[in-house]
Amino acid sequence: MREKVISLAQDLIRRPSISPNDEGCQQIIAERLEKLGFQIEWMPFNDTLNLWAKHGAGEPVIAFAGHTDVVPTGDENQWSFPPFSAEIIDGMLYGRGAADMKGSLAAMIVATEEYVKANPNHKGTIALLITSDEEATAKDGTVRVVETLMARGDKITYCMVGEPSSSKTLGDVVKNGRRGSITGNLYIQGIQGHVAYPNLAVNPIHKAAPFLQELTTYQWDNGNEFFPPTSLQIANIHGGTGSNNIIPDELYVQFNLRYCTEVTDESIKQKVVEMLEKYDLKYRIDWNLSGKPFLTKPGKLLDALTIAIEQTTGITPQAETGGGTSDGRFIALMGAEVVEFGPLNATIHKVNECVNVDDLTKCGQIYHQMLMNLLDK
Repeated sequence: MREKVISLAQDLIRRPSISPNDEGCQQIIAERLEKLGFQIEWMPFNDTLNLWAKHGAGEPVIAFAGHTDVVPTGDENQWSFPPFSAEIIDGMLYGRGAADMKGSLAAMIVATEEYVKANPNHKGTIALLITSDEEATAKDGTVRVVETLMARGDKITYCMVGEPSSSKTLGDVVKNGRRGSITGNLYIQGIQGHVAYPNLAVNPIHKAAPFLQELTTYQWDNGNEFFPPTSLQIANIHGGTGSNNIIPDELYVQFNLRYCTEVTDESIKQKVVEMLEKYDLKYRIDWNLSGKPFLTKPGKLLDALTIAIEQTTGITPQAETGGGTSDGRFIALMGAEVVEFGPLNATIHKVNECVNVDDLTKCGQIYHQMLMNLLDK
């Protein structure tokens, strides 16, 4: 398995698939799966390429989900090796996407191949959902595939997302949920005027100050056994023309909440509006809901993955829900149990992104063992 995983990972990394471009990565995968009898369905939406492939029939439907797109490299001169050369140095595979997530994608593909070769008449369905739009807008990728599948009544029972979940050593962390993410784009109106005549103007920055104090210190909840407390951060703020003698007519504030299951996006909106009205502010607010929180409680999928990690690494993983969002938030809408597991996340989106070659091999073994735990027992 080792040579197959590493070879495929290098092939994928060498393709500069900066989001939402796929650069032929999915074609490589589709050709391999077709040889094993997988049904290949292409789902392109706008500039995004999506692949839905499945083998077998009936339930349970076990899906592996991943993305072929990567974030930009930044200044390539800062890299020790060309970011798309897929060099292996001292047991580490370097390249953009090595950890996030072409390495684990290769491990999932090879694990699936090995299992289907040995069990061509396996029970249930094994599927792969792969997109080229996860790192950018995430509007024409997994979310559109999920909408298509749900519209025609297709199901996913269990889903493994190959995001790099491990923290300090392979297998120490799996993600069994994610917080929701909602952004508010707030425009507070004032009246422009000369700073020497404040009685003839309304400064929206001054007027909004008490509101911003409450917004940033409000305790939304205390979290629960699965999630940390909801947090709010101001991401951007702007007011004024750049001149020191003009009172601005508008203040722009952009804030984001990463929220747990103790609140909802609707309750968040309602509370923010209450605060705005409390301070008698004239405003307009536009909301962007990136994803609702989801949680997979201990059960068959989490157990199957935990046992596979223990058997391969000797480590019992900790199930956590921290970090950013992932495409798991879309797949969870299908009623699927969703977990995320992959290599260390220490270098993702960084210069000299890399992954341990041995870890990638073990990822493949873990994915393979998870399939056995779900389908053979």
